[in-house]
Amino acid sequence: MRESKFIRQNKEKWQEFEELLDRKTEDPDKLRDLFIQVTDDLSYARTFYPNRSVRVYLNGLAQRIFFGIYKSRKSRRNRFVNFWTDELPKIVYESRIQFRLSLLIFLTAILIGVVSSIYEPEFARVILGDNYVEMTMENIESGDPMKVYKSKDAFGSSLGITAHNMLLAFLAFVTGIFFSIGTVGMLIFNGIMVGAFQYFFIERGLFWDSFLTIWMHGAFEISAIILAGAAGLVMGKGLVFPGTYSRTKSFQIASRRGIKIMLSIAPLFVIAGFIEGFVTRMTDIPNILRGAFILLCFGLVYFYYFWYPKYKARIGFNTDDVDGEIPPDQLYPIIPERIKSGGELFSDIFRFVRSNLGRLSRNAFLATLVFCTVAFGLSGIRASDMFFFPWEMGGVLDQIPRFFRQENLLWLSFVQIAIIAWVMIRTYKMIPFPVRPNAESDKEPKKINWKHWLGAVTGSAALTVCLLPYTWATILLAVGVAPIVFLWAFAMMRNQSWALPSLARIIQLVPGRIGRVLNLSIILFFIVFFFFILLDTTLVWFILQFIGMNFQFEQTGMTDLATILMAGGALFVLYLSISVYYVAAWLSYYTLREIKEAGHLREEIDTIGMHRQIRGLARED
Repeated sequence: MRESKFIRQNKEKWQEFEELLDRKTEDPDKLRDLFIQVTDDLSYARTFYPNRSVRVYLNGLAQRIFFGIYKSRKSRRNRFVNFWTDELPKIVYESRIQFRLSLLIFLTAILIGVVSSIYEPEFARVILGDNYVEMTMENIESGDPMKVYKSKDAFGSSLGITAHNMLLAFLAFVTGIFFSIGTVGMLIFNGIMVGAFQYFFIERGLFWDSFLTIWMHGAFEISAIILAGAAGLVMGKGLVFPGTYSRTKSFQIASRRGIKIMLSIAPLFVIAGFIEGFVTRMTDIPNILRGAFILLCFGLVYFYYFWYPKYKARIGFNTDDVDGEIPPDQLYPIIPERIKSGGELFSDIFRFVRSNLGRLSRNAFLATLVFCTVAFGLSGIRASDMFFFPWEMGGVLDQIPRFFRQENLLWLSFVQIAIIAWVMIRTYKMIPFPVRPNAESDKEPKKINWKHWLGAVTGSAALTVCLLPYTWATILLAVGVAPIVFLWAFAMMRNQSWALPSLARIIQLVPGRIGRVLNLSIILFFIVFFFFILLDTTLVWFILQFIGMNFQFEQTGMTDLATILMAGGALFVLYLSISVYYVAAWLSYYTLREIKEAGHLREEIDTIGMHRQIRGLARED
């Protein structure tokens, strides 16, 4: 059938459909019939008129009907209730082995802490720290062993405790990404700490006083950490045992399940923080009431996470699919010249990093090796005198500025600038630049020349200045200024221009769109922050302990070795993060340019109406 005849036969029907849509009818049956008829016509047009305007028109009409159907569809009002009554219990029941394993690991670790304290009197000092032990001893001698829970403001204490416990649970969960090894390490470390802490009071005849005080909030707090460990084991299982799925898909499914478990334990931490801040300090409450309260808290956790899922499995779940729809792998290429939202930019960054992770990691490793060789091999200064990594949360982050500034090694800053410039150059060479005949300004870049290196060194020097301050201002500069520096460096390298014209270019593109840049920067910062925090976790501590036990070093040698390993890990994360930020600058630059100038859109408009002859018939591109 000729296209003109096809249009004449269906024109009135399509017009009627458009009128119904313009009136915004909400009749789902009518919309369904419209959708079926239009999609039939669209299938015919795609087969016989694949590059004609009628196909584009019908595709747009089908989309309008589709959105009308889904806009009119009412979402389930009981979605929230269903999550707690069916969806989550089903996930817990299907993951019951991981929950039992998490509990078993934690209880075993508690036993290890108790036994170690029995045979080694100083074990509590090693685990809890000298300061805490001395403070507790002073409280015991003063006649108030639980004074530590009364020494701070109730509200501030509650918020601080809740935030700290949530961070611990988050680490116990996300370290499951290391094939569950990190989660197991977190469970063991926390379990040993609980065992050593509890036996410290048992040894001094204060079992009941400590138990009735500590476990008033500990019932929910410790239970939540065990549940977070189970969530981490669930995620790790998806990587270790993918089953019939690809490892990536299995990880997606497992991580979704783990996140849902983590969402469910957030209220436990809030309640535990409130109890510890406001209730635990009331040590004059009758023991029978405190004991009953502890049993009630444990009973609620047991009921919901152990008994109720088994009960629901026996009577039947109302939810069939708890994993949701897993999207297929996106194999289409990244097109940076289109305007992208923050979510789309992040998705493209993730896809690029995932596809090139091996090369990016190799670059970061080589850069780390060069820095460590120069800093520790040629400086003549002991590693432990250059860096000090305190064993506390955020200890590695606190040392980042020292990678850029050493009082006795001023030349180290210039070495760092050169290394970061090299990382930028290597990342720049990996970026796929498009070749379009109508885009003279976007010709395929030539080989790396001195102008590329000048832009990379200038950007690297500016970034080093941002990271030099040894204060909390470093974080503000990393979030707010560093993204602009990366954009500036990319503009210099991409356009092979000088610093001031490139800076003027960025000033032209960024104003009015700073929110898009900062939102992406904040997301990336928290991801980078998480990887630095991982270096402070028990997983790294166990690795260092393993090295110390299997290789004979003097104490000073072991301290220097541990410092070098910690510095190497931090540098690797730093250089890899710089590559990721540079990729973000590449994609953000093109999005900002397209918003400002619409160059790619103009090219697309110019191609509309262009024809070519195929077998004697006019055909649209």
